[in-house]
Amino acid sequence: MNYIYIALTIAFTVFGQLAIKSQVMAAGALPAAGADKLAYLIRLLLNPLIIAAFAAAFLASICWMGAMTKFPLSQAYPFMALNFVIVLALSAWMFNEPVSSMRMLGMALICIGTVIAAQE
Repeated sequence: MNYIYIALTIAFTVFGQLAIKSQVMAAGALPAAGADKLAYLIRLLLNPLIIAAFAAAFLASICWMGAMTKFPLSQAYPFMALNFVIVLALSAWMFNEPVSSMRMLGMALICIGTVIAAQE
């Protein structure tokens, strides 16, 4: 049951990354001009899904505090590497981002490393 804190931390973090990516893609490229950049960023900051992503980051922090009451940092922190794996897999699915064989190898190494590093 203690691992739920880590799982929620990962879930909220992944949601935030994917939400921000989807909204930045929808908003288009960052303008070159300074005033246009500021307007672009303000529009993004007022976007409900961006606000939800920031809320998810806050909730991830709360869950991480819960995890820190249950695990040594050296045991819990390796699980945060799973964020890379999950975001990579979901970005390939949701945004059609390429996943090369080297990235697949990297994901496999992260998973293996997480299992090894999380051992007591």
